[in-house]
Amino acid sequence: MSGHSKWSTIKRKKEKTDAQKASAFTKVTREIIVAVKAGGGDPEHNFRLRMAIAKAKEVNMPNDNIQRAIKRGIGQSESDNYEETYYEGYGPGGVALLVRILTDNRNRTASDMRYIFSRNNGNLGEAGCVAWMFSSKGLITIPVETAGKTEEEMFEMIIEAGAEDLQSNDEFFEVYTEPSELESVRQYLESQKIPIKAAELTQVPQNTIAVSGDQAEQVMRLIEALEDNDDVQDVYTNADFTDAESA
Repeated sequence: MSGHSKWSTIKRKKEKTDAQKASAFTKVTREIIVAVKAGGGDPEHNFRLRMAIAKAKEVNMPNDNIQRAIKRGIGQSESDNYEETYYEGYGPGGVALLVRILTDNRNRTASDMRYIFSRNNGNLGEAGCVAWMFSSKGLITIPVETAGKTEEEMFEMIIEAGAEDLQSNDEFFEVYTEPSELESVRQYLESQKIPIKAAELTQVPQNTIAVSGDQAEQVMRLIEALEDNDDVQDVYTNADFTDAESA
């Protein structure tokens, strides 16, 4: 999987406005509600809920908001019936985009997706057109600064834990696992006092397409437009922005 984590560099560091914070809270609230409905309201026995709560804390959602979202998930409110689905398409330069959705209105979401893709030089595709280009993986993110390990030491540890691969940059170690091994690897690393920033399921491209210059900017604008939509939980792409960011 060497080099396959390059898609994560699209996550630009944007100033958090109040509107962006509200949107982030909306997204993680939906994650919590869906997780509770699927596996119950006890995070000790619901791994998906634990991951959703971790996301909520990452965006600084107050604990009161988290508890309210859990209670909404336990309830039977019709307004909280969210459906998980994926939209697929292509961006500038033919890069693939896989968009994970949680929605309570598929007609609205479909219309929004068509509009966002077409307005940003992309093409919304049929189901299955790009999903085959991605593999489901577990991803554990560890800050390099507080890990207290060299890359070689960290690699030996994650292999011992049952993980598949390690990628790194100046800020983070990225540990990749099979989806079924994510929780056991996370528990092992925590038992070794390794500080974990996030543990999540993700989609990793099997191959990447290098983009740079104006094309990279266009792809980034499309991804940001998708991420700004409240129904969109995650955007995955096979675009490699390494050259664009180092230019």
